[in-house]
Amino acid sequence: MNFTIEAPMRKLPCLVLCVLSAGILCAEAAAQEQRVIINGSAAEMPMQFPGMGPRQMKTGTARIRGRIVSGETGAPVRRAQVRVAGPEIMNKTALTDAEGRYEFRDLPGGRFTLSATKSGYVAMQYGQTRPFESGKPIDLTDTQVLDRADIAMPRGSVISGRVMDEFGDPVADAMVSAMRSSWANGRRRLQSSGRTGTTNDLGQFRIYGLAPGDYYVNATLRGGGGDGTDMAVAMGLLAGGGAGGPSGSNANAGYAPTYFPGTPNGAEAQRIPLVAGQESQNVDFALLPARLAKVTGTVISSEGKPVDGSMISVVPRNADGPGMMMLAGGAARSDKNGAFTLSNVAPGDYVLQTRSFQIATSGGGDMMTFTARIGGLDGAESEVGTLPISITGDDLANVVIVTSKGATATGHLTFEGAQPPASLTSIRLAAAAVEMDGPMMGGGGTGSVKADGSFEFRGLAGLRLLRVVNAPAPWTLKAVRVNGMDVTDNGIEFKGTEALAGVEVVLTSKDTQVTGTVKGAGAQPIKDYTVVLFSEDPERWTAPNTRHVAGARPDLEGGFQIKHLPAGSYYAIAVEYLPQGEWGDPEVLERLKGKATRFTLDEGETKTLDLRMQ
Repeated sequence: MNFTIEAPMRKLPCLVLCVLSAGILCAEAAAQEQRVIINGSAAEMPMQFPGMGPRQMKTGTARIRGRIVSGETGAPVRRAQVRVAGPEIMNKTALTDAEGRYEFRDLPGGRFTLSATKSGYVAMQYGQTRPFESGKPIDLTDTQVLDRADIAMPRGSVISGRVMDEFGDPVADAMVSAMRSSWANGRRRLQSSGRTGTTNDLGQFRIYGLAPGDYYVNATLRGGGGDGTDMAVAMGLLAGGGAGGPSGSNANAGYAPTYFPGTPNGAEAQRIPLVAGQESQNVDFALLPARLAKVTGTVISSEGKPVDGSMISVVPRNADGPGMMMLAGGAARSDKNGAFTLSNVAPGDYVLQTRSFQIATSGGGDMMTFTARIGGLDGAESEVGTLPISITGDDLANVVIVTSKGATATGHLTFEGAQPPASLTSIRLAAAAVEMDGPMMGGGGTGSVKADGSFEFRGLAGLRLLRVVNAPAPWTLKAVRVNGMDVTDNGIEFKGTEALAGVEVVLTSKDTQVTGTVKGAGAQPIKDYTVVLFSEDPERWTAPNTRHVAGARPDLEGGFQIKHLPAGSYYAIAVEYLPQGEWGDPEVLERLKGKATRFTLDEGETKTLDLRMQ
């Protein structure tokens, strides 16, 4: 895979490159000046990559217009960024004028979401009335004009304080994150809220734009690489790295990632409750001193040869949140002898991960062009490797990471219910890694389908779920089978260099749909609620990335719609408020099922429910 990015030279220290488990590679420059996601759904640039057909964006004559106003005063919010998103369009943005007005034109008919952001305010979606819930979808016909699609943005809450060292002196350039306890990937964990701050020369930080709720604060100081420089060096974008050269006293002294009020353990972090518009001050704490280790070793290929140009990253095991995955470890790149050096690794349990990554640069002046290729030298097949390690403060030497070509999977698509699509080559499949804490660079993330419906994945490792990325309407995933065994929801465990054949991905045109309305006391229709549908079988609740649990908010008319549930027996319940994603927590579902309505859903059935608010 090749891709090219142009970026200002002055942004290089802030350029962070990360290869994720599903084969996603993103490059994010400072101030959101540029955002690229390969093989992902959130790309915001008209980019084209090998094996991907052009995405046809629809246009029409529909319009959405409205105002963005302050939630406290009703005054216009000027220069707010408003974003409209939908499956048939590339994400579009607009800025509000002096009266807080915005407009989107030339929209096709379809279902859209609308959101607004502005520094100092809480980011809000259209129809959102409470923190952390999703907004309401907007259904438009091709010629419809939706007026008064207004969004009220409350002023954000703030957490401020100081980060110090063990002597009480201020620590500058520490990254401070506001984190929330939320349900993700099968367990409750602390995850970044998306809001961060950096300490100044007095050790002060201020994290703003926070929605009301409970937060936990974490501070991390990377040894010389807090701005992304270590990753850029590892990628070959900047000069540096390598062993040797002068050294000073206490070279291994540093700090471990620390939670307020001063603990390395997220379970012991102190909760900071915020109400709307509140500033929680004096969140002061000291970083925990730690002996940072140097890890040196060699990357060896499956053929027993040194691997030149392999990127090695340090990924914490069982880390809280994706931000912690990148902050607590480090990155390096192997030389022609396969040797690498990782510096300033804090104590903890990690996984070393490596994969071939080639970078070529060109250009000069203020701009530089980066051309990157994921794969081996001279077009050789990419190999990946992982190795668990534990750091206690002492240096770790003579580490050997042996890479492997990984497992392969081959199979074919089958279609049920209607005539197959005329062209199959535009369909893409994903082999998504199940474990967030597992190998992030396992490769094999996506695969294209050939004209005869066959497909192949390479470089697979760990537990994977096979999914269809962009099946054309009306097709949806029904089942994934391996030699007749259903593995749709349990996934496939790939080990070593095994070659798995006989994978069958079944698509059906008989999609399910559940629609309905909700009434309150006195049978009055209600237009503000969250509906949750979940399987009667509790084992389905905890399946990896389960398809058997779904939540939705009502549309503008007060009705709800949920598609793509597998056939089976379900509970349905409507509640006044439930933060987005919290319906994945089995404890929440167990609590809700006593008041829920039972129903069954057959293949291809459209079910209409009339629910009562609980």
